[in-house]
Amino acid sequence: MPIIQVKDLVKRYNGLEAVRGVSFDVEEGEVFGFLGPNGAGKTTTINILCTLLNFDSGTAVVNGHDCRKAPDRVRSSIGLVFQEVTLDNELTAYENLKFHCYMYNMEKKVAEERIDEILAVVNLSERKGDLVKKFSGGMKRRLEIARGLLHRPKVLFLDEPTLGLDPQTRSHVWEFIKGLKKSEGNTVFMTTHYMDEAEACDRIAIIDNGKIIACERPDELKRAIKGDTIYIKTSDDEKARAEIEKKFGLKPKPVETGLALTVEAGDKFIPKLFERLTSEILSVNLKKPSLEDVFINLTGRAIRDYGPNARPRV
Repeated sequence: MPIIQVKDLVKRYNGLEAVRGVSFDVEEGEVFGFLGPNGAGKTTTINILCTLLNFDSGTAVVNGHDCRKAPDRVRSSIGLVFQEVTLDNELTAYENLKFHCYMYNMEKKVAEERIDEILAVVNLSERKGDLVKKFSGGMKRRLEIARGLLHRPKVLFLDEPTLGLDPQTRSHVWEFIKGLKKSEGNTVFMTTHYMDEAEACDRIAIIDNGKIIACERPDELKRAIKGDTIYIKTSDDEKARAEIEKKFGLKPKPVETGLALTVEAGDKFIPKLFERLTSEILSVNLKKPSLEDVFINLTGRAIRDYGPNARPRV
């Protein structure tokens, strides 16, 4: 039986449907990614599954426990790492973890053993007695993940775990996350809007405007796009779009960088564009199928096209 089961989940805020009939399952031991832009419904869904938020209709079950009927049992089954840092900067790494042990009523001996064990897992044993305010962003994130693992949860929820980190630190944190499956055996449920992180998940659900529009392994999603994607910028994109539709029978999609169109054998198609378009071609790029292309194909927009004020953040 799946360790997470969600069916027809609906959540409204002042008449706005932030989550609109979402359904999906997560298998035990999976690294499951929830991919979508800001405001798509990722954080709302994860907050419902962590019993931090009620919902209007549907069902949500975690580790066999109903999120509405048995929230305490759900909470004892999960660990959670929020988007924002929630550590106490004036406490040491050890003190932050010890306080978490108190919250879960762990026996003193068990807590001490587990703290030492989990600090070793996140490579922070030597910084055990250091104040958290002296830690880098990546170290703080690793410590937060350690805190979420202290009580050996069945499911670890990570809400945008690398948000705000520099690319190198993001890479280090993600390598650590991938290692959790081997070292701790957890099911990992993470939200992200970074394509490279989603690529590394066992399965991903793509959510947009509160609805799941695809749920599959990354390679299967990419395989559904038959052909290569060409990104083109011209002196008159609207005119170029009309010309491409008329001369090639294709329907380019507007994106932030100009136009995107999917064709077979893109390297052979590009010279034809130069030959037959009257608009000046300013730039052209060829990409093999990626999750970014999958998202554009499903929604008509790239994730980065969504500005921070496009929708309320949910």
